[in-house]
Amino acid sequence: MNSNNKLSDILNRELLQADFVKAIFSNKRKKVLEFNKVILRPINLGEDVAYQLEFHTYNKVFHKNLDLESMLLESQRLVEESFKQLNIFCKDKEVQLLAAKPEKPHLSTSKEPPKIKPQELNLDHNKVKNYIIPDGTPCDFLIKLKVMDNAGKVIPKHYNKFRQINRYLEIVEDVFPHLPENKTLKIIDFGCGKAYLTFALYYYLKILKNRNVDIIGLDLKEDVIDFCSKVAIDLRYEDLKFMKGDIADFTSDYADMVVTLHACDTATDYALINAVRWNTKVILSVPCCQHELFKQINNSIHQPMLKHGILKDRLTEYLTDGLRAIKLEEKGYNVAMIEFTSLEHTGRNIMIKAVKNKAYNKAKAIAHKKEYEALKNFYQVSPTIDEL
Repeated sequence: MNSNNKLSDILNRELLQADFVKAIFSNKRKKVLEFNKVILRPINLGEDVAYQLEFHTYNKVFHKNLDLESMLLESQRLVEESFKQLNIFCKDKEVQLLAAKPEKPHLSTSKEPPKIKPQELNLDHNKVKNYIIPDGTPCDFLIKLKVMDNAGKVIPKHYNKFRQINRYLEIVEDVFPHLPENKTLKIIDFGCGKAYLTFALYYYLKILKNRNVDIIGLDLKEDVIDFCSKVAIDLRYEDLKFMKGDIADFTSDYADMVVTLHACDTATDYALINAVRWNTKVILSVPCCQHELFKQINNSIHQPMLKHGILKDRLTEYLTDGLRAIKLEEKGYNVAMIEFTSLEHTGRNIMIKAVKNKAYNKAKAIAHKKEYEALKNFYQVSPTIDEL
């Protein structure tokens, strides 16, 4: 039996026991390894049991969910390449695997039962968080878009989308008190795409909050608009309309809320410009592909850093969105940069959340204008957001 088979046999036997609770990978093989330890747990995702890997760095935690086969392969890789020790906790025993040499793993069992917290025995991963749209409760648009089955159970492969929708609704719930009362809410979603979040917004405001709404989803792709329009008709979402059009050319007399999620490059700027012109009360924007300033940046102090394309690209992102935030503050908005769950096709996950102040403060506006000009001049750039 070769070493891989020996290690594989041990992991298959110990990690697949019926009373398995968790496993901890520790004792790094290399000091340069980013993660200090990894915790493995079984969890419920919909009707299926999956396995969650929790990667711990010195100040952050990252999660990855795997099926059974992938979990076993990843566990073996972690022992062979990253960690010398693995502690496996079951309800009635703890097993320690020492593998300084992966080809010669040593297994021992503790005589004392492990100390396991009661919450660690609960596999219902979903119940850790109270979602606005819960798993297990039928939701018409999620069923129609095949995120849920007809019984209201989230389909496992769409669980990331389900979490993203609920994260979005948490943000909407946070800004909801700032929307006008006792009137129909006019909302424009620029670059709506397949409109999972547009449908979620309608569901939250119209069905959960019982508000009258007039929501428009705008996108350049005709097939996307046709699909979304048919779904809205099938769901009888009568106050939700989808239109083909360009953000820069869209006209309206006002909007109470403007949403722009992953509008590419300067499309985000035109959405923000329109929102401010319409005296929009709430703006939610997740910028994407901030290329405009990449060729403009000219700063001798930072040149030794900017010669590296990847660093210049990151700096361009932060500078673009920072200037957008300051310009919105100048125009009377309270602005917060918050983390938003990323979409499947992009890693961008910073949201600009802007809420209009009730009273205009001229002194603050002047101060923000000076901040904006100083930053712009320091990097010698002229962003589209100047049009505000």
